[in-house]
Amino acid sequence: MHSSFMPPRQVKIGDAAAFVGSTPRAIRHYHEIGLLPEPERGGDDRRRYGYEDMIRLLWIRRMADAGIALDEIRDAFTSDTASATADSGEDIAGILERLEETLAEREAELRRQRTAVQRMRTEGSRMGLLSDFVTERLKSLPEGSLRQDDLDTLLVTERIFGPLGAAVQATRFIALATHPALRADSDRIDAAEEALDDGVAVDDPRVAQVAAERHAFENALHAVIEESGLDKDDEALFDAWDTLHPATDDDDGGRREAGSMSAFEAIGKMPYDFSPARLRCMELAEELSARDWGNARR
Repeated sequence: MHSSFMPPRQVKIGDAAAFVGSTPRAIRHYHEIGLLPEPERGGDDRRRYGYEDMIRLLWIRRMADAGIALDEIRDAFTSDTASATADSGEDIAGILERLEETLAEREAELRRQRTAVQRMRTEGSRMGLLSDFVTERLKSLPEGSLRQDDLDTLLVTERIFGPLGAAVQATRFIALATHPALRADSDRIDAAEEALDDGVAVDDPRVAQVAAERHAFENALHAVIEESGLDKDDEALFDAWDTLHPATDDDDGGRREAGSMSAFEAIGKMPYDFSPARLRCMELAEELSARDWGNARR
């Protein structure tokens, strides 16, 4: 006996949502973001969904359940519209192929992120935030010999000048970590500079005095770096970097992060709470260094 049941040619949004395992709210959202075209409305001004609409809803639900973002699903359907044929299976196959490529890229990014997190846990939270090129430079130091401020400074330097700049600057902290007397002198001068706060005039005699002490310390630090052979290690750093990142006519050898701002721009955006007196002290110390350099060339 033949059944007298006749399937509906179109269904309302509630029935469509129930069939595909979604909700009317979700389907309305599909319309809003352009994922599902608005269907025609019946005499009661309610949306009516036909067979093709239901097929698309089913695919959307399956793809969404697989973890594919709605924007990616929409883009895949949209890009396929121009080449759509009567054979919807071919269209879907192309969509899924492109989505598979997207998922592969996402998996690679997730692997990269997981590796980075594992590295941070292994190296220590702050050390792990630095690039491999910088941490490799520091691995010879005893655990705990670097201070938090040292690592913070290297993090800022790497952002401005890239891994190579930070690795070269690491030489300074290696010398300080391995020469306690030098570290003590550094702490003393750092404290003297910090004491040049907003209450100190730029022409206060202490400004020039601290500048001279900073200049003398930097000379002593440079001498220790040369005596210990750390300057030779710096030369090797440049060679190693150039081997890993050969420069082209269009870049700087990868010394900064891809797409990053210039060093000049970055320095201008990094805030330092330095008083006018402290800034003047830094200028005077630089002038003393420039004078030494000029005398050495004569």
